[in-house]
Amino acid sequence: MSQIVSNLILIKQRIELAALAAHREPEDIQLLAVSKTFPARAIEEAMHAGQTAFGENYVQEAVEKMGQLAKLRPWLQWHFIGPLQSNKTKEVAQHFDWVHSVDRLKIAERLSVQRGEYPELDALQICIQVNVSAEDSKSGLSLSETESLCDAVAQLPNLTLRGLMAIPAPSQDPQEQRNSFKQVHDCFKQIKDKHLNVSGYQFFDTLSMGMSDDMEAAITEGSTIVRIGSAIFGKRAKISP
Repeated sequence: MSQIVSNLILIKQRIELAALAAHREPEDIQLLAVSKTFPARAIEEAMHAGQTAFGENYVQEAVEKMGQLAKLRPWLQWHFIGPLQSNKTKEVAQHFDWVHSVDRLKIAERLSVQRGEYPELDALQICIQVNVSAEDSKSGLSLSETESLCDAVAQLPNLTLRGLMAIPAPSQDPQEQRNSFKQVHDCFKQIKDKHLNVSGYQFFDTLSMGMSDDMEAAITEGSTIVRIGSAIFGKRAKISP
């Protein structure tokens, strides 16, 4: 058994245990394998072990790997999870299935128009990034700004508003981890409850939060997608975007 396969088994066990401890169904939590900086062969190895959703931060690197794995495209789901600049939206709109890091209306509008240039593609699935810890080094909206951007994105064609994404400040304290995730979950629930049955919110069902060091706390507080990289693929090499 390869190290990637072994790691996937361990991560899935952690997800299952955390879900059961939180009285949730393990199948309600999706594992997103963060494959940035890792080669296409590592993605293919993970795919053959049953992993189908992969997250990338760097557009050019991701598009290159997508080309190398073109024959596997029907079985793969590509998520863009990094900061997104205006000059990269066209490639993201063309190649990705999900974008987790929308934090400006301008970016959403560009994605909407550019996705529409590819009528053969399904709507692009969108999460709004929340900067729950108010860190200057991270992208994302404040909790108080989140609903207004959700309302705007919900009305754009070629996009489907799915939920919120967050990367709280690192902490080794499980209670601090939970507190941050709970704030995001409360914001999500408030928006969802307010817009129940409102057009554009029919698929508002996603909380993308939790990584290797805090995934148990995130799952406890309602995460539906956990983003795991080095714990699957190994130590990550540094790369310039």
